[in-house]
Parts: sequence; structure tokens; C-alpha cells
Amino acid sequence: MSSTNYAETFIRVAEDCPAQDAQEPPAGPAGKPPTIALLQYRLLSERPYELTSDDLLFEVHAIRQNIEPPERAAQREAFFAKPQACLRSSPLAKRYGWGFHHDGQGRVALVPLGSTRYQELSDDASLTQLRAMRSRRAS
Repeated sequence: MSSTNYAETFIRVAEDCPAQDAQEPPAGPAGKPPTIALLQYRLLSERPYELTSDDLLFEVHAIRQNIEPPERAAQREAFFAKPQACLRSSPLAKRYGWGFHHDGQGRVALVPLGSTRYQELSDDASLTQLRAMRSRRAS
């Protein structure tokens, strides 16, 4: 089973992120399930430092696929049987101006671009510093 979890890591926004400050992702088209970005935003806003990256990614998948709680353990194993993209590829960090802080136990919290906390974590040499993936190839 593969994992997307990091520990003692700060994922900064992508170099080509268009947001100057953190933004709440839009809901998306009416009648459609909430976007991945909005689900990630809601879950992490409501539960900072409670979920690991793996927990978050699977919870979003389960919500979007309408997986019932009794089925989730088996479905989680199947979900992580294939490699999954980590939060470096999240639209929150690529488009909407949110960083991800992973604590020592791998639990994640959102950190808004432009905040004092974002700057503190960016400057913290004790953390592994990563950038979210670019949306476009470098020229």
C-alpha cells in the first residue's frame, strides 16, 4: 500500500499559483458534486491537524464516490493499492493560495498564503520545504 503522508513538512504554493492571497475554492456547477478543492478545503478547515494526507485524500474520494462507511475500510485498501498523487498536486496549493503544514505525526493543516504563519513556516529550517507542483511547464 502506497502513502502520500509527509511529516515535519511544509508544502508551499506553486511558483505559478495565480492567487496573491488564499481564496476559498468555488462550489462548482450546480447539481454536481463539490469540487476536490472545495472538499479538501472544508475538511481541513473544520479539522486542522486531525487528518493525515492519506486520510484527506481517501475521505474526498469516498465523498465523491458515495462510499458508505461500512465499505470504506475495504475501499481504502483498494484506493491506496495504486499510487496516489500527494498534496503537492492539490488545487488548493496550485491555484487557490493554500500551503499545507504536516506536523510530526503527519497530520495536516491549511496555511493561507500571505499570513504570518505562512511566512514563519516558509522560514522554518527544521521543516522539509517543498513546493506544490506547477500547473504549467516552465518556459
